Amino acid sequence: IVTGANSGIGYHTALQLARHGASVVLACRSAERGRAALERMKAAAPQGDLVLGSLDLADLASVREFAARHGEAPLDILVNNAGVMAIPRRSTADGFEMQFGTNHLGHFALATGLHAALAAAGDARIVSVSSSGHAQSPIVFDDINFGRRDYTPGLAYGQSKTANALFAVEATR
Repeated sequence: IVTGANSGIGYHTALQLARHGASVVLACRSAERGRAALERMKAAAPQGDLVLGSLDLADLASVREFAARHGEAPLDILVNNAGVMAIPRRSTADGFEMQFGTNHLGHFALATGLHAALAAAGDARIVSVSSSGHAQSPIVFDDINFGRRDYTPGLAYGQSKTANALFAVEATR
């Protein structure tokens, strides 16, 4: 499973996995952009086993539905790639600051929702795409949603990327 597989790093990751024999689920928020990416990938890797899955990381109900649809079938690799960056203040469907909610909480919920599938694979891997943006901010645990401090897109992004890095460390442990 590759989140945000309709463009950028996610697209190229999914394409290369398919070219090397993996069965790949493109987990995309936009059905239209996901279908377009799927068609481009099928043309570039006609032997690839590619399917499109609907996933909105900014909506925890969507995350739960995606994980439930996958079920407990073994999952070898989860690439937590999708994200938003340096956007104006917005909230997820569940009321979290959008960057933290999408970039970290959505992926955390996805990984935990797919835990049985990852465990069933025996030697599964979770890849959390982060960036040097983590250096912009620690996680401010008592104000994750910028309720008491001024919202700054770069700090919000940095906080989400710090959370990605900490999640990767803990998932490895």
